[in-house]
Amino acid sequence: MMESLILKMARIHLPDVIAIRRHLHQYPELSFEEKETAAFVAAQLDDIGVKYQKDVAGTGIVALIEGLDPASSVIALRADMDALPIEETNDVPYKSQKPGIMHACGHDVHTAALLGAVRILHATRERWTGTVKCLFQPGEEKVPGGASLMIKAGALESPRPEGIIGQHVYPTLEAGKVGFRAGMYMASSDEIYLTVTGKGGHGAMPHTCIDTILVAAHVITALQQVVSRNANPFLPSVLTLGKINSTGGATNIIPNEVKIEGTFRTMDETWRQEAHQKIRQIASQTAAAMGATCDVHIAHGYPVLVNDDELTARAKDLAIQLLGPDRVVELPMRMTSEDFAFYTHEIPGCFYRLGTRNEDRGITSAVHTPTFDIDETALETGMALLAWLAIGDRLA
Repeated sequence: MMESLILKMARIHLPDVIAIRRHLHQYPELSFEEKETAAFVAAQLDDIGVKYQKDVAGTGIVALIEGLDPASSVIALRADMDALPIEETNDVPYKSQKPGIMHACGHDVHTAALLGAVRILHATRERWTGTVKCLFQPGEEKVPGGASLMIKAGALESPRPEGIIGQHVYPTLEAGKVGFRAGMYMASSDEIYLTVTGKGGHGAMPHTCIDTILVAAHVITALQQVVSRNANPFLPSVLTLGKINSTGGATNIIPNEVKIEGTFRTMDETWRQEAHQKIRQIASQTAAAMGATCDVHIAHGYPVLVNDDELTARAKDLAIQLLGPDRVVELPMRMTSEDFAFYTHEIPGCFYRLGTRNEDRGITSAVHTPTFDIDETALETGMALLAWLAIGDRLA
């Protein structure tokens, strides 16, 4: 059976794919700076013998693997390549060699697993039909998101995929398991920047000032009604104001200006836009009522990630075929965000999770932490499943 062959090939390729992941982990690069990473990926594709286009959206790569009757269908697989500005504290042989930069979100895993899947797909290309398009994407961690730039650069054209599949590490799930969720899965993410301007002066003479600290406090409190009194209670929404800072200042100084920063997240694009208007209205009018002004800037981040029902159901069924029902779980919704969402607004998408946890070995740290690591046996599952999801229902 083809499933057995793919699992066998993943087992054979595992040592090489671990070596690829460790190389990437040792030499991480920040968003939109992935030149060495892209060159390494291109060299791997050259060795396999797969044709590709490089320099897509800067450092992105789009590779094509053609099976029998290439025009009959097209499916895309995506991996991101960038790292985070975090100093790694793990004591491992493959520790990051670049101070202050670390693959703390598993993008080294995603890239290595996709390269492993490419090996499997290329070797079996006479046993399945259609074309598999592999996107090695820059800049997932930084707005505007490499996915949006890849789309603008034509990565979803010539040929246009019927759907796209993405895989992401999941440190709360044991290595060897995977998780799926159809429909709404991850939230939109927008950055909120508020500047309250009043009239500074001596703290002992507040009657001669317009107290920006007091105004800022009222603005922060008033904005809580955006979610608590304006959002549908059955629609997940979060407004968090995580930073407040005044210019200069001391215990006896009322500052001229106070800056507030935060994030707004939700699961509905229509409400997202309505909430932006509420934030602007409430912040500016609250400040005006107290004699100050509040400038509101909302930086649009990533949209809501909605997994296509049909594609996700098909992918979950294929995962059960390959791995068995005990290794496939249902995922909860998340208020975190992912730029893979941009693809899902263009074509049907399925974004699923790859378990990487191993409690016996102490591999339990969350992503975006300096101690994040994976049980590398997860790479065997990751490459096998990516390959199988691309071709499992298109066997010759």
